[in-house]
Amino acid sequence: MTSDLRLDLHVHSDRSPDSRLTIEVIAARLRDAGLRGFALTDHNTIGGHRALREAAPKYPDLFFVAGVEVSTVEGHLLAYGVATAPPAHRPLEETIAWVREHGGEPVLAHPFRRVHGVGRVVAEGAGVRALEACNGQNSAAANRAAERLAHDRGLGVTGGSDAHTPGGVGQAYTTLSEVPASADELLEAIRRGRTGAAGASLDLTGRLRWSLRNAFLRVRRGFRAV
Repeated sequence: MTSDLRLDLHVHSDRSPDSRLTIEVIAARLRDAGLRGFALTDHNTIGGHRALREAAPKYPDLFFVAGVEVSTVEGHLLAYGVATAPPAHRPLEETIAWVREHGGEPVLAHPFRRVHGVGRVVAEGAGVRALEACNGQNSAAANRAAERLAHDRGLGVTGGSDAHTPGGVGQAYTTLSEVPASADELLEAIRRGRTGAAGASLDLTGRLRWSLRNAFLRVRRGFRAV
Protein backbone atom coordinates (compact mmCIF):
# COMPACT_ATOMS: atom_id res chain seq x y z
CA MET A 1 0.00 0.00 0.00
CA THR A 2 1.15 3.52 -0.73
CA SER A 3 1.86 5.75 2.23
CA ASP A 4 -0.01 8.61 0.56
CA LEU A 5 -3.37 7.23 -0.50
CA ARG A 6 -5.75 10.04 -1.43
CA LEU A 7 -9.51 10.44 -1.13
CA ASP A 8 -11.44 13.59 -2.02
CA LEU A 9 -13.91 13.87 0.85
CA HIS A 10 -15.90 16.88 -0.38
CA VAL A 11 -17.49 16.68 -3.84
CA HIS A 12 -20.84 17.91 -5.16
CA SER A 13 -22.89 16.20 -7.86
CA ASP A 14 -25.79 17.42 -9.98
CA ARG A 15 -28.05 16.87 -6.96
CA SER A 16 -26.61 20.09 -5.52
CA PRO A 17 -28.15 23.30 -6.90
CA ASP A 18 -24.73 24.69 -7.81
CA SER A 19 -23.16 21.66 -9.53
CA ARG A 20 -23.66 19.67 -12.73
CA LEU A 21 -21.19 16.86 -12.03
CA THR A 22 -22.26 13.25 -12.53
CA ILE A 23 -20.78 10.26 -10.70
CA GLU A 24 -19.20 9.14 -13.98
CA VAL A 25 -17.45 12.46 -14.53
CA ILE A 26 -16.27 12.53 -10.92
CA ALA A 27 -14.85 9.00 -11.20
CA ALA A 28 -12.98 9.84 -14.40
CA ARG A 29 -11.48 12.98 -12.88
CA LEU A 30 -10.43 11.09 -9.75
CA ARG A 31 -8.47 8.62 -11.84
CA ASP A 32 -6.85 11.42 -13.82
CA ALA A 33 -5.78 13.06 -10.55
CA GLY A 34 -4.41 9.82 -9.09
CA LEU A 35 -7.00 9.59 -6.30
CA ARG A 36 -8.61 6.39 -5.03
CA GLY A 37 -12.06 7.59 -4.07
CA PHE A 38 -14.38 10.36 -2.90
CA ALA A 39 -17.24 11.34 -0.64
CA LEU A 40 -20.44 12.60 -2.21
CA THR A 41 -21.46 15.62 -0.10
CA ASP A 42 -24.36 17.35 -1.80
CA HIS A 43 -26.04 20.30 -0.13
CA ASN A 44 -28.74 19.19 2.32
CA THR A 45 -29.73 16.11 0.32
CA ILE A 46 -28.95 12.42 -0.04
CA GLY A 47 -30.62 12.43 -3.46
CA GLY A 48 -27.40 11.24 -5.09
CA HIS A 49 -26.79 8.30 -2.74
CA ARG A 50 -28.73 5.83 -4.89
CA ALA A 51 -26.72 6.76 -7.97
CA LEU A 52 -23.57 6.38 -5.89
CA ARG A 53 -24.55 2.86 -4.79
CA GLU A 54 -25.50 1.85 -8.31
CA ALA A 55 -22.25 3.19 -9.76
CA ALA A 56 -19.95 1.58 -7.19
CA PRO A 57 -19.77 -1.89 -8.86
CA LYS A 58 -18.61 -0.24 -12.09
CA TYR A 59 -15.57 1.21 -10.30
CA PRO A 60 -14.11 -1.56 -8.11
CA ASP A 61 -10.81 0.32 -7.91
CA LEU A 62 -12.47 3.36 -6.30
CA PHE A 63 -13.78 3.88 -2.76
CA PHE A 64 -17.12 5.70 -2.54
CA VAL A 65 -18.43 7.35 0.64
CA ALA A 66 -21.98 8.62 1.22
CA GLY A 67 -22.19 12.00 2.90
CA VAL A 68 -24.01 15.33 3.06
CA GLU A 69 -22.99 18.96 3.45
CA VAL A 70 -25.65 20.33 5.75
CA SER A 71 -26.39 24.01 6.32
CA THR A 72 -26.59 24.92 10.01
CA VAL A 73 -27.40 28.25 11.64
CA GLU A 74 -23.69 28.97 12.13
CA GLY A 75 -22.29 27.52 8.90
CA HIS A 76 -21.77 24.35 6.90
CA LEU A 77 -21.07 20.90 8.37
CA LEU A 78 -19.95 17.75 6.57
CA ALA A 79 -21.76 14.59 7.71
CA TYR A 80 -20.22 11.29 6.66
CA GLY A 81 -21.86 7.88 6.89
CA VAL A 82 -25.49 8.98 7.27
CA ALA A 83 -28.36 7.42 5.34
CA THR A 84 -30.69 10.38 5.92
CA ALA A 85 -30.03 14.06 5.38
CA PRO A 86 -29.78 15.92 8.69
CA PRO A 87 -32.41 18.63 9.23
CA ALA A 88 -31.06 21.84 7.69
CA HIS A 89 -30.79 25.28 9.26
CA ARG A 90 -30.67 24.02 12.85
CA PRO A 91 -28.07 25.07 15.44
CA LEU A 92 -24.63 23.57 14.82
CA GLU A 93 -24.35 21.60 18.06
CA GLU A 94 -27.84 20.17 17.60
CA THR A 95 -26.87 19.03 14.11
CA ILE A 96 -23.59 17.52 15.32
CA ALA A 97 -25.54 15.49 17.89
CA TRP A 98 -28.05 14.39 15.24
CA VAL A 99 -25.27 13.13 12.95
CA ARG A 100 -23.70 11.09 15.75
CA GLU A 101 -27.06 9.68 16.84
CA HIS A 102 -27.56 8.44 13.27
CA GLY A 103 -24.20 6.68 13.09
CA GLY A 104 -22.29 9.33 11.18
CA GLU A 105 -19.26 11.51 11.81
CA PRO A 106 -19.51 15.32 11.66
CA VAL A 107 -16.63 17.44 10.35
CA LEU A 108 -16.62 21.24 10.11
CA ALA A 109 -16.56 22.27 6.44
CA HIS A 110 -14.15 25.07 5.45
CA PRO A 111 -14.47 26.62 8.95
CA PHE A 112 -12.60 29.83 8.11
CA ARG A 113 -14.35 30.65 4.84
CA ARG A 114 -15.99 34.06 5.01
CA VAL A 115 -19.21 32.74 3.46
CA HIS A 116 -20.72 29.50 4.82
CA GLY A 117 -17.87 28.81 7.26
CA VAL A 118 -18.64 28.76 10.99
CA GLY A 119 -15.87 31.23 11.84
CA ARG A 120 -13.09 31.10 14.42
CA VAL A 121 -15.14 31.62 17.60
CA VAL A 122 -17.54 28.79 16.82
CA ALA A 123 -14.80 26.51 15.45
CA GLU A 124 -12.78 26.91 18.65
CA GLY A 125 -15.54 25.30 20.70
CA ALA A 126 -17.47 23.13 18.24
CA GLY A 127 -18.02 19.58 19.47
CA VAL A 128 -16.42 17.83 16.50
CA ARG A 129 -13.47 15.47 16.33
CA ALA A 130 -12.12 16.80 13.02
CA LEU A 131 -11.95 19.91 10.85
CA GLU A 132 -11.66 20.21 7.09
CA ALA A 133 -8.13 21.63 7.10
CA CYS A 134 -7.59 21.76 3.33
CA ASN A 135 -10.45 22.84 1.08
CA GLY A 136 -9.75 23.31 -2.63
CA GLN A 137 -11.97 26.38 -2.87
CA ASN A 138 -10.45 28.14 0.15
CA SER A 139 -7.64 30.65 0.31
CA ALA A 140 -4.30 29.41 1.58
CA ALA A 141 -4.75 31.63 4.66
CA ALA A 142 -8.12 30.06 5.52
CA ASN A 143 -6.71 26.56 5.13
CA ARG A 144 -3.68 27.38 7.29
CA ALA A 145 -5.96 28.79 9.99
CA ALA A 146 -8.03 25.59 10.00
CA GLU A 147 -4.90 23.44 10.17
CA ARG A 148 -3.51 25.47 13.10
CA LEU A 149 -6.77 25.27 15.00
CA ALA A 150 -7.00 21.51 14.49
CA HIS A 151 -3.45 21.18 15.84
CA ASP A 152 -4.14 23.45 18.81
CA ARG A 153 -7.33 21.58 19.72
CA GLY A 154 -5.87 18.13 19.07
CA LEU A 155 -8.46 17.38 16.39
CA GLY A 156 -8.24 15.24 13.30
CA VAL A 157 -8.17 16.75 9.81
CA THR A 158 -9.69 16.01 6.43
CA GLY A 159 -9.25 17.49 2.98
CA GLY A 160 -11.61 17.87 0.04
CA SER A 161 -11.82 19.76 -3.21
CA ASP A 162 -15.36 21.12 -2.66
CA ALA A 163 -15.61 20.54 -6.39
CA HIS A 164 -18.64 21.70 -8.35
CA THR A 165 -16.94 21.50 -11.76
CA PRO A 166 -14.78 18.78 -13.39
CA GLY A 167 -11.55 20.74 -13.06
CA GLY A 168 -11.94 21.05 -9.31
CA VAL A 169 -12.15 17.34 -8.51
CA GLY A 170 -9.12 16.14 -6.56
CA GLN A 171 -7.50 19.54 -6.02
CA ALA A 172 -7.56 18.95 -2.26
CA TYR A 173 -7.84 15.60 -0.54
CA THR A 174 -7.60 13.46 2.56
CA THR A 175 -4.58 11.20 2.98
CA LEU A 176 -4.54 7.75 4.59
CA SER A 177 -2.04 4.94 4.88
CA GLU A 178 -4.29 2.41 3.13
CA VAL A 179 -7.70 2.01 1.51
CA PRO A 180 -10.38 1.64 4.22
CA ALA A 181 -12.19 -1.68 4.21
CA SER A 182 -15.51 0.10 4.74
CA ALA A 183 -17.07 3.48 5.37
CA ASP A 184 -17.09 2.67 9.09
CA GLU A 185 -13.33 2.13 8.99
CA LEU A 186 -12.88 5.52 7.32
CA LEU A 187 -15.03 7.20 9.97
CA GLU A 188 -12.96 5.57 12.70
CA ALA A 189 -9.75 6.82 11.08
CA ILE A 190 -11.18 10.36 11.08
CA ARG A 191 -12.25 10.07 14.72
CA ARG A 192 -8.82 8.85 15.81
CA GLY A 193 -6.88 11.50 13.89
CA ARG A 194 -5.37 9.00 11.47
CA THR A 195 -6.08 11.06 8.37
CA GLY A 196 -4.18 13.96 6.85
CA ALA A 197 -5.14 16.88 4.61
CA ALA A 198 -3.27 18.14 1.56
CA GLY A 199 -3.70 19.72 -1.85
CA ALA A 200 -4.05 23.11 -3.48
CA SER A 201 -5.73 26.30 -2.27
CA LEU A 202 -7.31 28.95 -4.49
CA ASP A 203 -5.18 31.92 -5.45
CA LEU A 204 -6.64 35.44 -5.70
CA THR A 205 -7.68 35.02 -9.34
CA GLY A 206 -9.36 31.72 -8.55
CA ARG A 207 -11.20 33.20 -5.59
CA LEU A 208 -12.50 36.06 -7.71
CA ARG A 209 -13.77 33.62 -10.34
CA TRP A 210 -15.34 31.47 -7.63
CA SER A 211 -17.08 34.49 -6.10
CA LEU A 212 -18.45 35.62 -9.46
CA ARG A 213 -19.69 32.13 -10.25
CA ASN A 214 -21.41 31.84 -6.88
CA ALA A 215 -23.01 35.26 -7.30
CA PHE A 216 -24.37 34.29 -10.71
CA LEU A 217 -25.76 31.00 -9.41
CA ARG A 218 -27.32 32.72 -6.40
CA VAL A 219 -29.16 35.14 -8.69
CA ARG A 220 -30.32 32.24 -10.86
CA ARG A 221 -31.66 30.48 -7.73
CA GLY A 222 -33.62 33.57 -6.76
CA PHE A 223 -31.12 34.45 -3.99
CA ARG A 224 -31.83 31.21 -2.13
CA ALA A 225 -28.83 30.20 -0.02
CA VAL A 226 -27.40 26.68 -0.11
